[in-house]
Amino acid sequence: MICYETRIGSVTISNEYFAKLIGKAVSSCYGVVGMVPHGRQKLFEIITTGIHSDRGIKVKGDINSINVDLHIVVSYGMNINAIAKSIMNKVKYTVFEATGITVNKVTVRIDGIKE
Repeated sequence: MICYETRIGSVTISNEYFAKLIGKAVSSCYGVVGMVPHGRQKLFEIITTGIHSDRGIKVKGDINSINVDLHIVVSYGMNINAIAKSIMNKVKYTVFEATGITVNKVTVRIDGIKE
């Protein structure tokens, strides 16, 4: 959760907001099949139940900059480097436009490939 003060009051941005915002941006990128939840849930659950745009996203930081860690599933036969670069650019642009907060680092982890 990121909190900061302005001259007219305080602003609080929750991690859930970042997860939804980033999840929608990542899901719209070509070649991304879904997001993989980090933690105890398994990859099989995501493949069988479909895309959940707010899973597999971890955000750390403050008002100056944030770091984003993503876990995704990609389509078979796609250029993973191109997908990762596309995701990085889309996340940085989307977060800055929506919140004014700079994204310092985006880590994209490919946790699976779906045919």
